[in-house]
Amino acid sequence: MTDSLHADFSHLDCEADFWSLRVVDERAENYCVRKNVPQPPSMSLDRGAMLTVYAGGGYGYAATSDLSRGGLQAALDRAAAWARTSAPRSLIDSRTLPRPALRGDYASPETNAKPWSRREWYELLAEESRAAGCDSRIVDWEASVETRTAEHAYLTSKGGEVSQRFRFVMPSLSVTAHSNGDTQMRTLNGYRGLAQQGGEAMLERFGFVGSGARVADEALQLLAAPNCPRGVMDTLLLADQMVLQIHESIGHPLELDRILGDERNFAGTSFVTLDMFGSYRYGSDLLNVTFDPTRPEELASYAFDDDGTRAERAYLIRNGILERPLGGAISQMRAGVTGVANARADGWNRPPIDRMANLNIEPGDSTLEEMIAGIEHGVLMSTNSSWSIDDSRNKFQFGCEWGQLIEGGKLTTVVKNPNYRGISANFWRSLKRVGDESTLEVLGTPYCGKGEPSQLIRVGHASPACVFSAVDVFGGDA
Repeated sequence: MTDSLHADFSHLDCEADFWSLRVVDERAENYCVRKNVPQPPSMSLDRGAMLTVYAGGGYGYAATSDLSRGGLQAALDRAAAWARTSAPRSLIDSRTLPRPALRGDYASPETNAKPWSRREWYELLAEESRAAGCDSRIVDWEASVETRTAEHAYLTSKGGEVSQRFRFVMPSLSVTAHSNGDTQMRTLNGYRGLAQQGGEAMLERFGFVGSGARVADEALQLLAAPNCPRGVMDTLLLADQMVLQIHESIGHPLELDRILGDERNFAGTSFVTLDMFGSYRYGSDLLNVTFDPTRPEELASYAFDDDGTRAERAYLIRNGILERPLGGAISQMRAGVTGVANARADGWNRPPIDRMANLNIEPGDSTLEEMIAGIEHGVLMSTNSSWSIDDSRNKFQFGCEWGQLIEGGKLTTVVKNPNYRGISANFWRSLKRVGDESTLEVLGTPYCGKGEPSQLIRVGHASPACVFSAVDVFGGDA
């Protein structure tokens, strides 16, 4: 941020054990071409600060969009008042919490590269839109993109100074086909599933050019396809469906504040309990899950979380055994367990809470061809279309856009409306093959919701394709 911000911070006055200033400046642009008609662009700017205070054992915070010295001081005074008021009722004594004094910076790949112009974006989106609207049975189609740049600064009364700059590109393409009373939608890796840090180079990695015709062809194939059959069978989930499986049945259950009960009244609790860490068999020996904020292109990479804790790669599940939760410094103190640097806020006017960041399944040693060849009777599923999971994040039912039967070790009939269900505690133990690097994709979601008041945050997931045995599968007519 600017030198004036540092100068203003140095002149703030507060009688407290510790205080911090977190400033967020984010700018977003959205472009869309729907049914060959360019839609008006939308732009947004969001800038403000959060002041946090530890005083007398209490914890308080206050946000402001007034970044003048007077505005920051007023917010700091409010935060200090809340800290003193909360001290007698606090869950923990803030005097025992870390007081970050780390200094450092971070930047997304291609942060300094010249961004595409509005014209360049509209020309690309229009080309993919024209290719997608290629058949009278295609009744709706859209190509769009969101680009976002952000600067985050974190300063503390103990000398901490962190500066982080981010750039995100999140394209999307969807096609809806209809015929004889049936409607099928096909997307490019789900809605905003192609979400990475960096610049426009990510478009080439995912083959965005040419995707309009390809996705339209798959939507038309689904119209002609039979429903997915019902039965218990091996299921091969490609990376873009594994993203949802990881997110819902590993990520959310391992959030430490949820395990402690903080989300109970809003988004539910977790089947995971504190005594499971270090011994609980979460999955088969093939399941290795990491919290990894160090992969440059992944959506939620960063060097420090929003409480000023340095972010490092760590195993959450190793060889199927649960090792640690997704919990930041405050939750770690409450629970008495080791977590990770994932105290994150979705903006300047929200406090950090325990959130997923980059949550990845480490690749195995099987090629896609080997996984298919090893299945006598099963189904391949790709791209999430629906999800339902109970309020302890255990029993689930997920649907996909695309299915293809596997018979005698070969891909055969395309099927529509493939669905599967299971119980998290058992499902991951049925993991029997994990794809190698050639099957891995780095994806994510910009819209993971949690907290009261609600926070929508960016989450990254990298995963290979995976095979699960004896899965309960059914179609849309079940």
